[in-house]
Amino acid sequence: MVLPIQIDPHGAVPIYLQIVQQVREKIVSGELPEGTLLPPERTLARYLGVNRSTVVHAYRELKRNALVEARVGHGTTVLAPAVAAFEPNGDGPLPWRLLFRQSVRQGSDPLVRDLLEMAGRQDVIPLSVGLPSPELLPLEAMERVGEAVRGRLGPMSLLQCPTEGVPEFREELARWMGQQGIAASADEVLVLSGSQQGLDLAARVFIDPQDIVVMDEPTYFGALEAFRGARARIIAVPSDEEGMVTEVLASVLQRHRPKLIYTLPTYKNPAGNVMSLARRRHLLELAARYQVPILEDDPYSPLRYDGDSIPSLKAMDRDGVVIYLSTFSKILFPGLRLGWLVAPPSVVRQFALVKQGVDLHSDTPGQWLMTEFLREGLLTRHLAEVRRHYARRRDLMHRALQGTAPEGVHWQRPQGGFYVWCRLPPQVERSRLVAAAAEAGVSFLPGWSCYVEDPDDSFIRLNFSFPPEDRIETGVARLMEAVARSSAGFRSMAGRGTGTRPIV
Repeated sequence: MVLPIQIDPHGAVPIYLQIVQQVREKIVSGELPEGTLLPPERTLARYLGVNRSTVVHAYRELKRNALVEARVGHGTTVLAPAVAAFEPNGDGPLPWRLLFRQSVRQGSDPLVRDLLEMAGRQDVIPLSVGLPSPELLPLEAMERVGEAVRGRLGPMSLLQCPTEGVPEFREELARWMGQQGIAASADEVLVLSGSQQGLDLAARVFIDPQDIVVMDEPTYFGALEAFRGARARIIAVPSDEEGMVTEVLASVLQRHRPKLIYTLPTYKNPAGNVMSLARRRHLLELAARYQVPILEDDPYSPLRYDGDSIPSLKAMDRDGVVIYLSTFSKILFPGLRLGWLVAPPSVVRQFALVKQGVDLHSDTPGQWLMTEFLREGLLTRHLAEVRRHYARRRDLMHRALQGTAPEGVHWQRPQGGFYVWCRLPPQVERSRLVAAAAEAGVSFLPGWSCYVEDPDDSFIRLNFSFPPEDRIETGVARLMEAVARSSAGFRSMAGRGTGTRPIV
């Protein structure tokens, strides 16, 4: 069935709104029933003769209006049409979607949920998820620590604790921070239910609707979701191999009054690069001059495999402008959901007041386990072990890419962290790549999810820490074959159906 969209490039209504209006009409009329797969952005843009970003903007507007949803590997599909109001008549099921608050109806990106689900599938080689290796978890050490905690504390280890965290755990975290060059007292530490909660709390504490948050991109997609959910205006600053381009940041700070600067400067998720020492100094100088706090997200710095160690922004901070955020999820047990924040006591108190309305306090048994784990020096020993294994896995992935990547695929061998960031040739079609990778039984993180606006170039993020060593080479080979098969003009892919019809 062909459902053409007609646009007027010279009309008063912006083209993206013309697309939105016509698709909305077709959804409300039933011409596009629930579950209909919309065409990929490139396909629709090519058909209409418009820039792809125009179609991306239109799809985002449809998503904000709860008319469509987008899922990794599934494309953009039509939802049941919603109306502004409804009259209860006692007939039919409760219209749940109409009862959700507007920000929920607009939808959060289900990317994290989809990636975690994919990590548990045995038929997929997961190069997408940012998790530590299950085979390297120190289970025996943690079992022994658990027995010691139970013997010493008994039922006390299972009771509630202060919102800020178990005092002994906060002291151990402060000592651990001291080993990383960060001078902090226990009352400057707030225990979190993972660093993602720290992002959510930062948005709740600092951001009113339309406040500005500055991020260097590409950036962590979870941070994008947290600040978008707070209805912040996000301004992107580009980054290169030395990290955030602080010369551009300076001009942004001159023109705007942002509430917050967010950055992940060390082994960045997704690009794996490290902000240089000179850029760090300049960033701190700018933040102090313009009185804008920096939220430093630092989950990967303990995972350095080669290269020089660079101090964190927090360790270099002399003006009290940095809020430091980290987690055990990347270096130990992700299921414990324990992270922490380091900030001035007044900031910690405000975060704690907001946190108590979210989950009261973080997992008490886990805090006691980690207290003992840190006291015995087990984390230091564990990190030495995993660094050796992860460096080998990184090199396996690097060699696999050298042997199988098609012409035009570019990447850098990272010095630490979890990820290899690949730039794809311009002729690769994203929708084809998602479908081809799914058919090949391999997953990846689409790089376009890590940008404030849709980028002109295509990237993918590959993880080498989670997949078993003996599957990395196979996974990379499958994915690079999918990249080759997804190039425009590749004959064996041309005309292959997906079981659905586009609206063009």
